[in-house]
Amino acid sequence: MELPFNEAAVSVTRSALSAGGQVFPLRDIEDVRIVAGRRSRAVPIAISVLGAAGAAVGAAFGSAAGLACGVMVIVVGWLAWIWQEAVHRLYVLTGGESREAVTSGDLAFLERVEQAVRAAKAAQSA
Repeated sequence: MELPFNEAAVSVTRSALSAGGQVFPLRDIEDVRIVAGRRSRAVPIAISVLGAAGAAVGAAFGSAAGLACGVMVIVVGWLAWIWQEAVHRLYVLTGGESREAVTSGDLAFLERVEQAVRAAKAAQSA
């Protein structure tokens, strides 16, 4: 049997999508969609605002330690922003029910899986 797509523990054959221990027969798949995740803004901004407030209070009272701690907390807020990973999900619609099939931080990977499933469904229909 030919494997049109086999990458990162996800495989799409002419008859099924296999991902994360789940097997979805292509004949049961009605639709495939990707839900792109977003990074949270609230936590890093809140951390940075608290750091800025601490730095301002430290500067107002002439406390080098307070100013340094405030700046360090601002840096922690910035690091919290850049280290966040957006989690994307691939959902498969089977029997009128949407089920999560694959979760990944790589949106391009999920787009390749979606294209492989759609191509396999088209080949199966033909």
